[in-house]
Amino acid sequence: MVPSVLIVDDEKHTREGLQQALQENYDVSVAGSADEAFNLMEAQEFNVILTDLRMPGKSGLKVIDKALTLPNKPAVLMMTAYGNVESAVEAMKRGAVDFLTKPVNIERLEVLIQRALKSRTLEAEVQQLHERLDEKYSFEGIIGHSPKLQAVIDQVKLVAPSRATILIEGESGTGKELIAQAVHQASTRARGPFVAVHCAALSESLLESEIFGHERGSFTGATERRIGRFESAIGGTLFLDEIGEISASTQVKLLRFLETRAIERVGGSKPIELDVRLVAATNRTLDQLVREGKFREDLFFRLNVVRLTMPPLRERPEDVPLLLAHYLKHFAEENGRPPLALEAGALHTLQAYAWPGNIRELRNFCENAVVLSRGTSLSEFDLDPKFRGAAVPAGGAPAAGNASAGLLSVEENEKRLVRESLIKARGNRTKAAAMMGISRRTLHRKIAQWPELDVTDR
Repeated sequence: MVPSVLIVDDEKHTREGLQQALQENYDVSVAGSADEAFNLMEAQEFNVILTDLRMPGKSGLKVIDKALTLPNKPAVLMMTAYGNVESAVEAMKRGAVDFLTKPVNIERLEVLIQRALKSRTLEAEVQQLHERLDEKYSFEGIIGHSPKLQAVIDQVKLVAPSRATILIEGESGTGKELIAQAVHQASTRARGPFVAVHCAALSESLLESEIFGHERGSFTGATERRIGRFESAIGGTLFLDEIGEISASTQVKLLRFLETRAIERVGGSKPIELDVRLVAATNRTLDQLVREGKFREDLFFRLNVVRLTMPPLRERPEDVPLLLAHYLKHFAEENGRPPLALEAGALHTLQAYAWPGNIRELRNFCENAVVLSRGTSLSEFDLDPKFRGAAVPAGGAPAAGNASAGLLSVEENEKRLVRESLIKARGNRTKAAAMMGISRRTLHRKIAQWPELDVTDR
């Protein structure tokens, strides 16, 4: 598509001369006054506006003001025969991207137009990126409607606009980093950087240098100054995951930042003041680490200004179907595979599963299911036995290693045995009865007694 340019100048020979010079490479329109330019801007969209500064009636500064109110803001170049510094400064303050003096050098004008077009394209791409990030990490991007999850989201909405330090607790895989990103996106720092550090993945010496940076010569191999994650997060948010794993010396430095809002690089002695919001997360209980003397109490209090607790997936089973549907669709699209549907039995089994690895485990299951699936649906017979739990052998004794089974009533253990046998027999009642050492008629009576166990022969 040919870029469009609007030339605004009250001197007819100037605007027509510029039109003639540019029309080979651009779609050029002309206006003899600011009011005429306003009408054209309302009627069509322009990529670049080239306007004279001094004109009868409204000046070129008004053209800039109007251009910046448009939905798709054009780049504005100012030109004038009065090429003084004050005019240039005022035009740039109002939003002009550059300034030319008359008579206009056409080669320089074309360079400035191309530069302005690239700048606007980059701005549009950045805006689209921010919009995608806002969508991905907004509250709407957090999947689930369980009361426990919604309670966390309500807390995030309250604290995100503040400057408060936040501590996010929860088991591994519960989505702590996603919540941290949602805090960032809902804050006034959303256009600033979000920098994440996974503390447990780095050794003590590397972690300190990674977070705070280091000066040249501060240790063997430090051949140049390094900017740490704190400085990289200026104006934004620093997320420290698994903060319960950091060493005592790193705890001291972190405490100093929270007290003074300043850091010192490793090997440095000059405090560096930083505008950074800190969000920390842990899958360990920091209160217990404090009691054990493994984590500083004063640092804990500084971090624990606002505490958010992510519920494990076993405490929000109503969210499992939503998460399964989301990730099955996501991985089907990502791998160019047909949508994979869950049959009722499979969905019931997966919803009853405890998901010890939480959302991370569920996500991995969905990817595996999509990639290895040979059809368009998944039944309970296609699931790994781990999702159904250990079967209880005949006689009602719990299977080895399945302590929880021993806590069930005799009836519940018998129901579990019947269901497991039917699943293993893929719904064949004759085989299931043989596996349990009972007659087919007895099995029929038990299924009639517990209709929820009914599995159609396959």
